[in-house]
Amino acid sequence: MRDLRRRSLLAGALAVPLTAGLPVSPASARTASAPAPDARALRAAIAGLPDANATAALVRVGGRDGAWHGSSGVHDLESGGPADPHARFRAGSTTKVVTAATVLRLVAEGRIELAAPVQHYLPGLLGPQFRPVGVRQLLDHTSGIPAGDGLGDTFEEIYAHRFDTLTPQRVAASAGAKEPEFCPGKQQHYLNINYTFLGLLIERVTGRSYASEAGRLVLAPAGMRDTYFPGTDPRILGPHNRGYQAVRKADGTTEFLDVTEWNQADRFAAGDMISTTADLERLLTGLFRGWIVERPQLKEVFSVPSGITGASYSAGGLQRFESEGKVYWAKSGGRYGYNSALVGTCDLSRTLVYSVNSTDAKSEDANPVVGRIITAALK
Repeated sequence: MRDLRRRSLLAGALAVPLTAGLPVSPASARTASAPAPDARALRAAIAGLPDANATAALVRVGGRDGAWHGSSGVHDLESGGPADPHARFRAGSTTKVVTAATVLRLVAEGRIELAAPVQHYLPGLLGPQFRPVGVRQLLDHTSGIPAGDGLGDTFEEIYAHRFDTLTPQRVAASAGAKEPEFCPGKQQHYLNINYTFLGLLIERVTGRSYASEAGRLVLAPAGMRDTYFPGTDPRILGPHNRGYQAVRKADGTTEFLDVTEWNQADRFAAGDMISTTADLERLLTGLFRGWIVERPQLKEVFSVPSGITGASYSAGGLQRFESEGKVYWAKSGGRYGYNSALVGTCDLSRTLVYSVNSTDAKSEDANPVVGRIITAALK
């Protein structure tokens, strides 16, 4: 998934600058007061669905001063029935928070060293043209590894291959055969490939699948009972709202293609997770409270690399941004038919989780529904 600044899912919708660094941890963070969620503004933010931009929206706002849950829109365009507020959805790149936490748990177990080169764990996957790439550099997107090959460049090309399987091993191998984008540690470029390598690293050091280790080390401690990794299964199992992509036809009209079923195995540890808003809220609160990642590694979750202009991503898979004097840590996700995000202050004075069934979920332009939700939730 592209950088949040380019995607305009969070920072763009808020029109705030992104800055690096955070000198505090959840344990030492200053307790800040926050007003109760504005229920009226939140209801207005998701009113009127379905519309041209989204067919459904699920929102959870929390914090010390109260919580608000709401939903709007339809389960599917054919029936027009109400959206299921407890629906599962494709969580996209919010998967990276789970992957980062899994790696940090394995660091605590002594199975992985953050400073060790990935070439040590995955020999031969990166060609000789690459300098040593540290595990931490994969976590915070400073590796310099270029994007791997995909199943197409346009929606039409990718849609035609939506039931095909592209393995993460093939994606990683194609990236490792290319030239590095930059010397490791010198720049920050958000790319899925970093977390593809991390998923393969998890499997190599544990001898078990990424899904099983992420489940053992993160999903179970967080209580994420409705979250799973579908692998090559194109379906969303359990209750879910259908996802659509708006396609402009030759005659100038718009067709809404159902994109709910899709084999997304190539997203792997970078974005192949199905979850719920309640489970993502559990992930956010459990992680920030130190229930998932132990304190020696928890500082990585809130640490942005220094000395890199414009760096905003931490080794915890999160992005730092500021709004009205508050520092938030966030991760968004976008798969065709579905946009989602988790957002919170490190002291959990305010949290936000949403899932929006966007009709152009991969657009670089801000979705108006997402923008309204963020504005109403974080003001």
